[in-house]
Amino acid sequence: MSLTAVPPRPKQTVTTLRARGRTRTALTLFGPAFVVSAAYVDPGNFATNFASGASTGYRLVWVVLFANATALLVQYLSSKMGLATGMSLPEACRERFGRRTNVLLWVQAEVVAMATDVAEFVGAALGLNLVFGIPLLPAGGVTAVVAFAVLALERRGYRHFELAIAAFLALVAAGFIYLFFAAGGQHYGAIAAGAVPHPLTGGTLKLAVAIIGATVMPHVVYLHSALQKKRVSAAGPAERHTLLVYNRLDCVAGLGIAGIANLAMLCIAAALFHRPGLTGVTGLGAVHAHLAQLVGGGAALAFGVTLMASGLSSSSVGTYAGQVAMAGFTRWSIPVFARRSITMLPALIVLALAADTSQVLVYSQLVLSFCIPFALVPLLLVTRDKRLMRDMANRRRTTAAMTGVTVLITGMNVYLVAEVLVR
Repeated sequence: MSLTAVPPRPKQTVTTLRARGRTRTALTLFGPAFVVSAAYVDPGNFATNFASGASTGYRLVWVVLFANATALLVQYLSSKMGLATGMSLPEACRERFGRRTNVLLWVQAEVVAMATDVAEFVGAALGLNLVFGIPLLPAGGVTAVVAFAVLALERRGYRHFELAIAAFLALVAAGFIYLFFAAGGQHYGAIAAGAVPHPLTGGTLKLAVAIIGATVMPHVVYLHSALQKKRVSAAGPAERHTLLVYNRLDCVAGLGIAGIANLAMLCIAAALFHRPGLTGVTGLGAVHAHLAQLVGGGAALAFGVTLMASGLSSSSVGTYAGQVAMAGFTRWSIPVFARRSITMLPALIVLALAADTSQVLVYSQLVLSFCIPFALVPLLLVTRDKRLMRDMANRRRTTAAMTGVTVLITGMNVYLVAEVLVR
């Protein structure tokens, strides 16, 4: 069984969907953004959001909101590209760029797949360890089995896979909404004040960079375009516009849920840990232990379950994204189970060595930070190309916004890499 970058052409069309009613149309067209949103609440986000809330309180609320808005723009353009061209972003890169450029892009995409799998696999294993007490290495084996089962759902059609990942995403969001209210002590005036942008200096700048660096994930920039292309057929510009409208709503809904979860993480940490003696509570194991101590066993259980669900869903999404990148850049395709086995080996080695999971998450995010320009720059160039995008090519203001986002995120990630390397 293999996941290919070009799924079978579906029988649904915009016309047939409209005949079933507006609600059925919306439910059928929603889904791709919920899949990619799983990567926006992965274990790396857990680490950065809890560290930021514990260290600075609510001061970085605006950074979480900005990062989510940035992710919305990036993912919208990626999915729009799939609708407009019928290609994934890697396939469009193969058409537009030279062979050497595509080899470089493919190699870094494989590095991204490995780094992503390490963070998400370790996060899921840690969640199983916290909830059930399973040692990390056997927990890694359980994670592998569950991830294989989730990936196998794609054999029954893309909709089954989308619904499974959406269920995991809903579980993560529900868990953190529960924790937000269970923790109590929220200062809503401080949350509102933190939503106002203000200058960043010293430690707050580093944390802000980490939040943004952990938010925009290069592998789901590739994936979203592949999930969207040829999903539903459109006859003519009017129906293409209809698909684009629903695609926009899909992005707002999916990434909105992820944004709520990320904001809840920071606020929970601000309410519970931003106090003398607790500002250094950053490791996920320490967060779990302190939740049990300060809020109760139910809160600790909810945290462990959300971490487990986050790791399982984002790990499956990461494997799918790696398959899309390989097929797009090289036209190669290997069975997804073989690919999954290869990419999870570094994570199993990490678990076998009993490495510091918090440090593992930090270094995996460092790799992803280094690779993000390799996804954003091609996305910018492709989506402004009228030859490829036709009537859906970016307008000037969209290109300007995406250029600003690309420069800002690239600059921040360069800063983050430099900070870590010179320590």
